[in-house]
Amino acid sequence: MHNNKFSKPIVTASLLVALCLNTSAALAAEAKPNLVLQITVDGLRADLIERYKHNFSDNGFKYLMDQGVYYKNANYQHANTETIVGHVSLATGAPPAVHGMVGNVWFDRSLDRLVYNVEDPSYSMLTSGAGVDKSTEIDPTQKAAAGDGRSPEPILSTTFSDELVISNNGQSRVFSVSVKDRGAISLAGHGGKAFWFSKAQSQFVTSDYYYNRNPFWVDRWNEKAIPAKYSGKRWELSLPREQYSLQENSKEHKVDLGGFARTFPHPYGPASYKYYSTMLTVSPAGDEITADFAKTLLAQEKLGTGNATDYLAISFSSNDYVVHLYGASSLETEDNLIRLDNTLAKLFKYVDDSIGLENTLIVLSADHGVPEASPTVNTLGFRQPFYFNKGALLTDALMTRLSSEFGLGKEVIKLYAQPYIYLDHQLISASKASLSDVQKVIAEEVMKVKGVATAVTSEDIANNRVANSRVNELIRNNYHPLRSGDVYMVFGPRTYINDMDGLTIASTHGSPWRYDTHVPVIFAGHNLKPRTVTRPITPYDIAPTLSGYLSVSAPSGATGEMLPEVIQN
Repeated sequence: MHNNKFSKPIVTASLLVALCLNTSAALAAEAKPNLVLQITVDGLRADLIERYKHNFSDNGFKYLMDQGVYYKNANYQHANTETIVGHVSLATGAPPAVHGMVGNVWFDRSLDRLVYNVEDPSYSMLTSGAGVDKSTEIDPTQKAAAGDGRSPEPILSTTFSDELVISNNGQSRVFSVSVKDRGAISLAGHGGKAFWFSKAQSQFVTSDYYYNRNPFWVDRWNEKAIPAKYSGKRWELSLPREQYSLQENSKEHKVDLGGFARTFPHPYGPASYKYYSTMLTVSPAGDEITADFAKTLLAQEKLGTGNATDYLAISFSSNDYVVHLYGASSLETEDNLIRLDNTLAKLFKYVDDSIGLENTLIVLSADHGVPEASPTVNTLGFRQPFYFNKGALLTDALMTRLSSEFGLGKEVIKLYAQPYIYLDHQLISASKASLSDVQKVIAEEVMKVKGVATAVTSEDIANNRVANSRVNELIRNNYHPLRSGDVYMVFGPRTYINDMDGLTIASTHGSPWRYDTHVPVIFAGHNLKPRTVTRPITPYDIAPTLSGYLSVSAPSGATGEMLPEVIQN
């Protein structure tokens, strides 16, 4: 029998403990955001939002920069700063050495051909208003020949969004939207849903990896033909000319893309024009259309209204295209960012009205930076090479050494796919030559070519024979034994091949130089207190920080660290 003297205090303590536990659980649930909104601005070098800030509104970029936790010294630690590499690094918190996406394309030796990063012949594209008739898909080679299959299966690590879904047995809903398929698929991960813009159809599409049939609301959005509303219109300056930071630059590096014009105004042309949808994506219209689709998704899928934290990733692609065509120091780039600022302000207001910014954790970053166009810096007095002709790599000295030392000709070089030189291993084996020796000779001769900064062989990387330097460390972080080429080649600063799908362009990214690795990282919303941080971090830190913030496992291959300024905030 219990002593009555102690029975009352014991019961009271038990109730108090239970009450405290329940209260703690309730507070923990309240502490988690209803929605994580991850925004990626393709090709946003970190200084560009500072350079053009004076022309931004208070509710777009400035809201993030002034009201968020703003990291000004974030650099990627991999060498090939291309779109898929950066997007997957943001999603996984790891470099390509871990997640496997070593470039936008790579040579697949098992298939003996170049492959696109998110291609997957096991799946097909869905058509608007209809699903995929599985009964007709008997021969998988027919689908491979079509080349339109897309999925996240080539990504070799889980993503933050994957771990979020796993953490609560699928209660969290995950979606991702972008003009680019690789921009959407990477951040949706393996467990989310991805939508991207088809230039051929002028619609948002997905594949049967995600759905057997389009959601009803997607077909309804496509039926509205929102892209067609730009027909006959032009991209014009959004502010009076005197308010812009930059003077009109030399026209020599600007591109006339099928009538899109070298200078303002840029006509979109009629909707019936063959390249009409392409014109939209290389202008602010691409971001506006993306945001409209994303807001429709938010409403139709009722994100942020359930019992678990939902996730939406939006990758805005126009900045990347505009910089490619016109350069970072151009009226086009400045005006595009001013218009994107307006698009972000409207998006944030929509989120605030429907979910509440205090219930939403926002993170913004970029997949890579960008260089200045070489003609631009040359007008400022720099004496640098303009553009590089990849044919210059096949020097007479290289051909002579391959022949005299190994009995090999130029056919041993299978192909060059930025940033790798791929060799014919079977041919080398048949010649009884050493793969390591052939790689070494090619690297030595390539480094003698003007415009090439360094060349590193995969054999040296695999056997840890690479000298310690920042650039070599980034090259090591880009190495994956099944996908990387035989020789990694780095051009000198602001030197590159200015050819993209046969189009001469103003500038391109993909280097280990700081202008390509330096991007902004900003966390905002969810009542975070403003703070500016200048200590070095990497964008790989974003995924582990989101994981820590929501108390879920970090992605399987994550190498980044939790950012204490966000976690403790």
